Amino acid sequence: MKYRRLGSTEMPVSVVGIGTWQFGGEWGRDYDVAEVRDILGRARELGINLLDTAECYGDHLSERLIGEAIEGRRDEWFVATKFGHRYTGAFQRDQLWTADDVLRQLDASLEALRTDHLDLYQFHSGSREAFDDPELWPVLAEQVKAGRIRHLGISIGKNDDVYQTRHAQGVGATAIQVVYNRLDRTPEHDVFPACQNHDLGVLARVPLASGYLSGKYRPDATFDDTSDVRSRHDRADVQRKLEEAERIRVDEVPEGVDMATWALAWCLQHPAVTCVIPGCKSVEQVEANAKAAELDLVRDDHPQAVAGA
Repeated sequence: MKYRRLGSTEMPVSVVGIGTWQFGGEWGRDYDVAEVRDILGRARELGINLLDTAECYGDHLSERLIGEAIEGRRDEWFVATKFGHRYTGAFQRDQLWTADDVLRQLDASLEALRTDHLDLYQFHSGSREAFDDPELWPVLAEQVKAGRIRHLGISIGKNDDVYQTRHAQGVGATAIQVVYNRLDRTPEHDVFPACQNHDLGVLARVPLASGYLSGKYRPDATFDDTSDVRSRHDRADVQRKLEEAERIRVDEVPEGVDMATWALAWCLQHPAVTCVIPGCKSVEQVEANAKAAELDLVRDDHPQAVAGA
């Protein structure tokens, strides 16, 4: 495994992390603590140290499973979670952005994760109005001083939200989370340059483009299962992505290289990216994802090496 500094935090995090939305039960199956313990245990054996979860992956369900699974080994992990929503059903959320609401969410997240502090607490895809609430960030700054939060971050809802990115330092945030993958390169235009200019760490979520870049699907694939989020996607857009993913598989992925591993390594070649956080449904997926740290991949569009990689 390789490690990079997460922006100005100076914290070394593995270039491959673990996304844990799937543990919340919205992706067609439920998990128990034993399964989560096996997945995370193997991840640590492979050198992965960053976990990304959220208050609304289930009603703190993902956090509870993680908390039980890593109990006794909490100091081995960089734990990131989020605030701003309440789970109300599969792919349904309430918005909770007042300072009092967020403090209650913080208490609930700490309890679920069985910890006295969070390494990264992230504003979760909120609006500009919620972001600009004058009461929110001072309250969170007090929690940082109290040691309950080590660092603040922003998980931007839109890939081109350069406003929240450029104002991150002003609210005390040191990391940005954003959707970035070979099928969606929007952050390269404005968000990534802003992150580099302000020394913000970058967590790249959805690096496999909701599975379109996994190598499992061909252009004639369909997604009709309502438990699959892709069933909610525009059919014409799904077809476009499948066709483009097939072209990439044929033209860009080296022969003998797993496409999913390649897709993660591709993201990591951008000098702004600190860590990719793919979801992991099994030990086997953790092992495949971890191989991205070892893949020697050169992108002609971003050839410069990343310091510390």
